[in-house]
Amino acid sequence: MKFLSGSKFLLVFVLAFVLVGCCGTKLSYRDSNTTFGAEAVKPFIESGELAGVITVFCKDDLQEVNCSGYADLENKRPITLDNTFMQCSQTKGFCGVTIAMLVEEGKLSLDDPVAKYLPEFKELKVKVEDADGKTSLVPAKNVLTVRMVMNHTGGFPFEIPTKSKKGWPSLSLRDTAREAAANPLLFEPGTKANYSNTGIDIGAAIVEVITGQPWEVFLQERVFKPLEMNNSTFNPSDEQLANSILLYLVGVGKKAQFREYHNAMPLPHNGPNVYPSAGAGLWTTTNDQLKFYKMLMNLGVGENGVRILKEETVLNFLATSTRPEALGNYSLGLFADFKNGTFGHGGAWGTSANINWRKKELRLIVVQLNGSLKPLYDKINEASNKFFNMQADTSAIDEYTGRLK
Repeated sequence: MKFLSGSKFLLVFVLAFVLVGCCGTKLSYRDSNTTFGAEAVKPFIESGELAGVITVFCKDDLQEVNCSGYADLENKRPITLDNTFMQCSQTKGFCGVTIAMLVEEGKLSLDDPVAKYLPEFKELKVKVEDADGKTSLVPAKNVLTVRMVMNHTGGFPFEIPTKSKKGWPSLSLRDTAREAAANPLLFEPGTKANYSNTGIDIGAAIVEVITGQPWEVFLQERVFKPLEMNNSTFNPSDEQLANSILLYLVGVGKKAQFREYHNAMPLPHNGPNVYPSAGAGLWTTTNDQLKFYKMLMNLGVGENGVRILKEETVLNFLATSTRPEALGNYSLGLFADFKNGTFGHGGAWGTSANINWRKKELRLIVVQLNGSLKPLYDKINEASNKFFNMQADTSAIDEYTGRLK
């Protein structure tokens, strides 16, 4: 056997210590042996109002996982944690994480002018209306900042005209930014809030300029790969689509009806003409999504022990609202209420994830529905509260959905 000399041994020991120290501690969860989620959704599955749904509740080291119903109702294909689904607006939080990374590395300030990275935003027009209802365009007085595009106070519409007509995967991020800059703002930057996919897409375009990489590549290298999110993509394969949770049109007292596509997400769902949208474009799985939100809940450390962001970065930029106080709580692509310790997001097809970093609580809902089924969410809220109250009294976690009609 060959032994190392003292100096070489010390070097190897130090390197090993550094590598282990960078990774942090792996997280593990015990089965709670409860069925609160399953009991809450059972009536909706049995009535046919809902095809299938997944609920996950976590509290400290306890976890309840419920997979009820079907990913494909007609063919009775059970819903599972590995089914691909469209998470829609939950993609915004992923963009927020990439922006936070660049802030942490000193490559970006939230108060940088957007025009510093995207010159087309140097001269902007604002649409104004006079007392007679006539509209006109005037030069913007306020400087549009990175902070504003990421927290929906930039003055942008929900979508640019092209994406309103052709869907959110129809245009590249840089082309989206160019079209957004060529159109008038709805209001003076920083003075109001208007929920907008467009602003988040502009944020992702800024990431591309700073990193010199396509945003989806940066996301893959810096978030997906370290967290072992191996089934998250903006361009799903045919196999992933065949394994997806199908979209259903729903309503209270009505049977769920399969919906082949929505105009915001037209067919085909993959191929050369499908572009990443930071506002609402990511396909993922429940297993992958859990890895992302557990990382946020644990202030930057993934379930596998890998640190993605510093704790202070998560607390200061993702768990804290970046809006003026009168305009509501929103950080970088995420709803954020620092005082109560809650942040998270929802998606158009009914998915949502809410976490409380102070109490180490997580509630995840995975479903693909178009329409309104509020009683379902009321029951899931009750179920999650029962789960969280097993150990301590907690209040309901606020939910931000941003749902499309």
